[in-house]
Amino acid sequence: GRIKAARRLADRRVRREVGRFLVEGPQLIEEAYGVPDAVVEVYATPEAAQRYADLRDRSPVGWQLTDDRGVEALSDTVTATGVVAVCRSDRVLTPLAEAVDASARLVVVCADVRDPGNAGTVIRSADAAGADAVVLAGRSVDPLNPKTVRATVGSLFHLPVSVAGDIGETLALLRERGQTILAADGAGEVDLFDADELLAGPTAWLLGNEAWGLPAEVAAVADHRVRVPIFGAAESLNLSTAAAVCLYASAR
Repeated sequence: GRIKAARRLADRRVRREVGRFLVEGPQLIEEAYGVPDAVVEVYATPEAAQRYADLRDRSPVGWQLTDDRGVEALSDTVTATGVVAVCRSDRVLTPLAEAVDASARLVVVCADVRDPGNAGTVIRSADAAGADAVVLAGRSVDPLNPKTVRATVGSLFHLPVSVAGDIGETLALLRERGQTILAADGAGEVDLFDADELLAGPTAWLLGNEAWGLPAEVAAVADHRVRVPIFGAAESLNLSTAAAVCLYASAR
């Protein structure tokens, strides 16, 4: 019965309803241990429990042994690792007003970013560049989607990640907190390589959807629109690469 209940966490609506999500594989589970009270249950095959005995010994909760079929039912990957944890969403997601306080210097806002891999990679890049928070706004993918969790490679557990409904309200709050809002926009009027002065203060980078970029009305709300210069014949950069380039420009 409990495996069946855990299996339903593949569905975003169920995750939201019960406030739980799945984390698969030893590396991610180890990162989840670092967040107090995040891990609720761990299911493992006897073989995985032996293979990852160190991880099991350090676990804040007892591991429950189950057969391969039980763990595979919870697995989202092609090659199952044999160990899956159920975690509490409220220990991992942070309300926006808390995530972005007056001391925040670098924030990333994803506007309608739908691709789970891209969203996860942006969270990973934000972590690497020392950002203070990532906000998934509008109709963005759920950061607790199994593919997104995997693409963060543990960064989900390292920095505040928030989910926000309205993009306009999100930007208004950030502006109130003293952030300059920079839209990453291929047609932007500011070249990233000329933007050092803008990047020196508290900044929120606004990133748009993979396919259609930032809607004009959202880009218009930003304080500036910044383009990443393209020196070769490539038409553009993909979303997560552009995010990494912008975030590292800020970090520098």
